[in-house]
Amino acid sequence: MIVVGGGVIGLTTAVVLAEAGRRVRVWTRELVERTTSAVAGALWWPYRIAPEPLVGDWALTSLVVYEELARQPERTGVRMVEGVHLGMRLDELGPWAGRVPGLRAADGGDGLWARLPLIDMPAHLVWLRERLTAAGGLVEERTVSELAAVPAAVVVNCTGLGARSLVPDPAVRPVRGQLVVVENPGITTWLTSVDEAAGNSVYFFPQPGGLILGGTAQQDAWSLEPDPRTAEEIVARCAALRPEIAGARVLEHRVGLRPARPAVRLEHRPLPGGRSLVHNYGHGGAGVTVAWGCAREAAGLTET
Repeated sequence: MIVVGGGVIGLTTAVVLAEAGRRVRVWTRELVERTTSAVAGALWWPYRIAPEPLVGDWALTSLVVYEELARQPERTGVRMVEGVHLGMRLDELGPWAGRVPGLRAADGGDGLWARLPLIDMPAHLVWLRERLTAAGGLVEERTVSELAAVPAAVVVNCTGLGARSLVPDPAVRPVRGQLVVVENPGITTWLTSVDEAAGNSVYFFPQPGGLILGGTAQQDAWSLEPDPRTAEEIVARCAALRPEIAGARVLEHRVGLRPARPAVRLEHRPLPGGRSLVHNYGHGGAGVTVAWGCAREAAGLTET
């Protein structure tokens, strides 16, 4: 069995398969440290992903896993951290929100307070790769130009944005996210605030390597080069909420392209010669959030 794609979706899917006793190889165009997943924020929360009824179940399944992984944050990169979603209300969310432990209205009613998994993605991806190896799996740097040509009885397509050309699936489109990493001036909680009308979002996540500031959601933008003006605007928006951010030293600029799609594609398709193809892509801005739920469903589809 070959899983194509080495981001968080591909690696998590491969881990679930390998630990179920399947012989698994991951073919990835880029090593995990260079994937889009490596630059993610990455707070557990269903964001820019559909369809909501399925997403809720996938996300809650993943939440249980992350809560367990947070018992060993130094190894897994997962920590449980408190924070607030400004401007958000429980009655605006789906039924899944009622099953998130401790999710409640913030003081004054402006937003929702929660203690959620916050994942240090570079560390988490390395841990996933090591867990896969321990289960007998293998990660290989390989480029795939045609899914039907992959020499395996079962092929699992976890290529994210790459599915646009590989499947091909024009419904997959990039949503560009730019981040700024600064020295943390002592902030220990995360915060998000989304202004749908203005198309802006503000968030900051305290990670071991610094405070991650965001962000942008530029549809159909392919550039991976950080824009200096955008970076300045990100810092200014975050500093408007926490003034101490204004003087923080900039450590790094990051850009990632979210693999957006009107709905996640998670389904089985036949290949020539009685072989099987399972699609698992189109997770938008919530790949980390739904990774384990989608991986378990994809694993089930490989037995179809």
